[in-house]
Amino acid sequence: MSTAKKIFRVDDLSVQIYDSEAELAQDVAGIAQKYLQHTLQQQDTAAVLLATGNSQIKFLDALMTLGGVDWSRITLFHLDEYLGISADHSASFRRYLLERVQKRVNPKVFHYIEGDTMQPLAECDRYTKLLQAQPIDLCCLGVGENGHLAFNDPAVADFHDSYMMKLVKMDTVNRLQQVNTGHFANLENVPQYAFTVTIPMISSAKKILCLAPEKRKAKVVKKMLQGAISTDCPASFLRKQPQATLFLDVDSATLIKS
Repeated sequence: MSTAKKIFRVDDLSVQIYDSEAELAQDVAGIAQKYLQHTLQQQDTAAVLLATGNSQIKFLDALMTLGGVDWSRITLFHLDEYLGISADHSASFRRYLLERVQKRVNPKVFHYIEGDTMQPLAECDRYTKLLQAQPIDLCCLGVGENGHLAFNDPAVADFHDSYMMKLVKMDTVNRLQQVNTGHFANLENVPQYAFTVTIPMISSAKKILCLAPEKRKAKVVKKMLQGAISTDCPASFLRKQPQATLFLDVDSATLIKS
């Protein structure tokens, strides 16, 4: 049973609010676990897209700890990666997911975006082919302070993108967020370019779990839910996704009028 203190809908998007980030993470982990169990009862394998960032840490730990999922039948992907970052860099999303997920559950395969590739466009093609090989059953993601989903910042987000994955230039707000959350020492150290799975690719997932806890997300959550559905706030597109649920804590939900 959900521990959410409030559940409502904004357009097609379901929204759940929790008293704390810890309760949110535990509940979403249970939802993901049950969904993957059900999916693997219906089919031989499953494919999952995972995000990184501070919003995912407690959730991923709770999901890995819960158990009860046959990860040997699950193919994992991730949403984005910096261009020019090696897999052992402290800010690498590959390293984040290797340590928090792959080493703990040994999935069937984890397809990583090779951020330090010498041929970025070829890497986009390679990863696109991997994504095309099977439908995505579950996508877990967060929302950036500028409203981005993955690295689809407002300036590069395209709700009708013809690509499944692309190389983009990151905006200053996004790059500053990476500094403020402790991933880089200063703005100059944050890469200017990154790989990202596109919004149509995210939206193709059969189920989407979007976690956006913490006070620093309050302004963007308000814009996401109460502003226009627009690339000015790419996350607003989730309001058109009936398979998506947005999970908030009381801090990130502070500015929502209901």
